Amino acid sequence: MIADWPAEPVERALVVAAHPDDETLGASGLLQRLHAAGTAVTLVVATDGEAAFPASGTAERRELARTRRRELADSLRAQGLSAVEPVWAGLPDSGLAAHEDELTAALRAHAAGHDLCLLPWPDDPHPDHRAAARAALAAAPVDAQCWSYPIWLWHRLRPDDPAIPWPRARSLRLTGAERTAKAAAIATFTSQLEPGPRGEDPILPREVLAHFTGETEVFFRQPPRTSAPVSRFASLYAAQEDPWSVGTKWYERRKRAMVLACLPDEHYGTVVEPACGVGVLTRDLAARADRVLAFDPVPAAVERTRAAVADLSQVDVHKGSVPDELPAGPVDLLVYSELLYYLDDDALDATIEASAATLRPGGHLLAVHWLPWAPEAPRDARDAHARLLAHPAFEPLVEHTDEQFLLHVLRRR
Repeated sequence: MIADWPAEPVERALVVAAHPDDETLGASGLLQRLHAAGTAVTLVVATDGEAAFPASGTAERRELARTRRRELADSLRAQGLSAVEPVWAGLPDSGLAAHEDELTAALRAHAAGHDLCLLPWPDDPHPDHRAAARAALAAAPVDAQCWSYPIWLWHRLRPDDPAIPWPRARSLRLTGAERTAKAAAIATFTSQLEPGPRGEDPILPREVLAHFTGETEVFFRQPPRTSAPVSRFASLYAAQEDPWSVGTKWYERRKRAMVLACLPDEHYGTVVEPACGVGVLTRDLAARADRVLAFDPVPAAVERTRAAVADLSQVDVHKGSVPDELPAGPVDLLVYSELLYYLDDDALDATIEASAATLRPGGHLLAVHWLPWAPEAPRDARDAHARLLAHPAFEPLVEHTDEQFLLHVLRRR
């Protein structure tokens, strides 16, 4: 359930902290690892952490804010991250929820071009952490992977708390050097490690710090909650003739060959292919069908598929999206290639129901998806296929899984 990551290079990381020290406690090892790999890190700190001791007056809070900024600079140096110049939003500590829109705007000003967004866990017990997380998720680029780091979860929640999304957890095992640098960095936050000005308990007592001295750091994937926007795919088609190199890339050619080999019947009557892309698979399906209905929500994709099958009279290509464009039936074969994981819960449930309704009894549904989690996708391939397999209208016929993709063929009962 937990495995080391990140598996792929990250060019630019946007790191969001509610208070100076959050990023060090929750993600120092990861930040060190990213920096060493050449990742450009942008660190945005929402507050100065000036309200750590609520009884402090205005002058004390101003002084604490200056102290905490100095401490963060010292912490970054201890981690080998002195080149990272924090962006200070300067919003009120312990009142961030009332300034969420301001933080979102500030983050949007820095978010473009980042392929990783690292933020506080959205369900963290601290309200400032939750507000910072909401703002970060609202500001993150649609094509950025979003991951969260927990802070107070470790101290205030039980490991079996149902709010903790363990299936979306990943861990980073720290090297000895990374642990040493992290410990040195945490030690710079003396204002949080020592009693307050009136003898208040330290913000980070020994029992809290114990959660951040281990061999690993844990992060939670924060997928989008809504279906991937059509505009995202339209921009890809505007930039490239074949955005995924479907016609040439070995992954695509191999996957397509597996799709055709796994179809149980040699020939089908009516085949439906949603999200037809540039029409390469559409042509292959047409060779084994009396009629192919292909559609895509992106007009440029529709045009390219039409051009690809212009000589095939049995193929109809039009603009449309699931579930609305699925025909009333009866359909002999439905082919979902790299589509279902882009749908949110409601859209996926509706698409599965519509698929069951359009397929004739004994008809086939083939689903094939890339295994890595696409940044724009609310789920991964395994989750999408699990929802298909759970529907009582379908029974499994064929399963293929390897390091690159997951394929299922289901029969309509």
